[in-house]
Amino acid sequence: MDTSVWIDFFNGLENKQTENLDRILSEKTVLVGDIILAEILQGFDSDKDFRLAKQALEPLDCVHLGGKSLAIKAASNFRSLRAKGVTIRKTVEMLIGSWCIEHEVELLHNDKYFNQIVTHLPLQIYSD
Repeated sequence: MDTSVWIDFFNGLENKQTENLDRILSEKTVLVGDIILAEILQGFDSDKDFRLAKQALEPLDCVHLGGKSLAIKAASNFRSLRAKGVTIRKTVEMLIGSWCIEHEVELLHNDKYFNQIVTHLPLQIYSD
């Protein structure tokens, strides 16, 4: 799950992605990347909301999205996209997308950058 879906979810927004997330949470194993976890939790203003979100996310499997190998793969993917005229402005999206590609994991997102990545790289997007 990308941060974009979690933000909508915690803000109570109803859309296709949050409906999928709500369903998936009870049916499948949900992975959260360490960087995504940090992005989600840093967005809460109140201590109470931070604690509640942290408690809700605690049971999820947390995966490491960094390291030298992934950094090199993400840079390579970025360069490949740029050569095709597509520039992804956020490094974290390249890391997330590259991790999902390398591990053949579907990504549920609500972010325009992943739509650009999927048109040129074998990123699998979750669809119900």
